[in-house]
Amino acid sequence: MDRPAAARPTIGAPSLSAAIELLKPITWFAPMWAFACGTVASGASLEERWPYMLAGMMLAGPLICGTSQAVNDWYDRHVDAINEPHRVIPSGRMPGAWGLRIAIANTILSLAFAAILGWWVIAAALVGLALAWAYSAPPFRLKRNGWWGNSAVGLCYEGLPWFTAAAAAIGAFPGMPTVWIALLYSIGAHGIMTLNDFKSVEGDRQMGLDSLPVLLGPERAARLACWVMAMPQIGVIGLLLHWGFAFHAGLVGLLLLLQLVCMLRLLKDPRRFAAWYNATGTTLFVTGMLVTAFALRTMATGGA
Repeated sequence: MDRPAAARPTIGAPSLSAAIELLKPITWFAPMWAFACGTVASGASLEERWPYMLAGMMLAGPLICGTSQAVNDWYDRHVDAINEPHRVIPSGRMPGAWGLRIAIANTILSLAFAAILGWWVIAAALVGLALAWAYSAPPFRLKRNGWWGNSAVGLCYEGLPWFTAAAAAIGAFPGMPTVWIALLYSIGAHGIMTLNDFKSVEGDRQMGLDSLPVLLGPERAARLACWVMAMPQIGVIGLLLHWGFAFHAGLVGLLLLLQLVCMLRLLKDPRRFAAWYNATGTTLFVTGMLVTAFALRTMATGGA
């Protein structure tokens, strides 16, 4: 198959602005937020650990998440030529193989940076980077199937940064409450990623990528995404109540109720409102993460 003209490599070097655009700063928020939540949940002194938290957020966001975006755009350059030809590679603003070179360089830089932060962070960085490459690059290319691809992204964006931050902050295994909460929010992020796939349905279908909107259709995929986002939060509420944090459980419940209101609008026209929900409902989702982190912090410090 001939590649679309917009995806053919050109010559020259990219500008700094094109390199930054390739790393997609807007996507860094989710893992940086999760890392901050994990640090809060650890119970470690925030006054003493703020340089570590900032360094970890830098690793989770611009470095590892930025790497995943560069890898994704390089291996999706032909799909993007159909879906989003204005993107930095198909538009020609990132010429030749520069997209791949930046992805490799950012991978190396991420590992070097992780080494400064300790063994827990190195281990997590290796897992995160492996999933970032496996998601987009052959032979695995997990994104070819929406079930596997969204699971990998949910884990990398929410669960892995949360657990890593908590473990590294105290230098030990942070306990099963942290594991359960990180896992539940990772599952919820699977639904968020399903909504993110709505913007590229046509190109995914043409290039044989089985995202959930392609596999299930927009309406069924949107309903599934709502269930996948809501059910883990119900699990979080249940755990908070079990651990004696009724106030925090109530706040998470209120945030979930507001999300359900937003979901009603989303389901009226999923393709139209998917991006809107990712800006509104997702904000409520991540706010609940921080509320839960403070509950775990109280548990870790014994209420101090």
